[in-house]
Amino acid sequence: MAAKRASAKAKSEHVFGQARKPAKMFRAGLYARVSTNDQQTLPMQSRAMREYAARRGWTIAVNVREVGSGAAKREAREKLLEAARRREIDVVLVWRLDRWGRSVTDLLATLQELEHLGVGFVSLTEALDLTTPAGRAMAGLLAVFAAFERETLGERTRAGLAHARENGKRLGRPATAAPHAAEIGKLYRAGVSKSEIARRLKIGRTSVRRILG
Repeated sequence: MAAKRASAKAKSEHVFGQARKPAKMFRAGLYARVSTNDQQTLPMQSRAMREYAARRGWTIAVNVREVGSGAAKREAREKLLEAARRREIDVVLVWRLDRWGRSVTDLLATLQELEHLGVGFVSLTEALDLTTPAGRAMAGLLAVFAAFERETLGERTRAGLAHARENGKRLGRPATAAPHAAEIGKLYRAGVSKSEIARRLKIGRTSVRRILG
């Protein structure tokens, strides 16, 4: 009986005659982020991600928390990306996609970099797992959305510029005062105030003062 158990164990350690490779222990980088006015959810995010990592058998190598507004540069996220570039983690785990990316374009850019580095990405709330074929297919859809976002932004910008031109608004950088230096001096000697010179020549008063100074 003992011999049979030993034989069965030996068979279980081989697949089609090849030695079974031990499962890789993934090193996970956890990223939790909240806005300044929503800091009470930070412990909840971290706890849920730690429990998920434990269920997957991952080792938590880096645990990053960040508090700030959506428009601010995410410095803690950059530290996690640096860890990925140094090959210190194998997968990034986040609570939700909007916690990680500032926009669809930003999200896609970071996901593409992680893919290039061979680092996986999992979003817990959306059940998005880029370590699986289905998850990688979802990343392809994100690329389509990012292209749509860029095109929409470009159309809005072009429409705004056209509208400004139609209303006579001058576009581009303000004219420099240097070409008007001689005229500025002439007007000032004639008793015209600096503010009036700036108004007549359509340049900044600071520039007028700088030239006269």
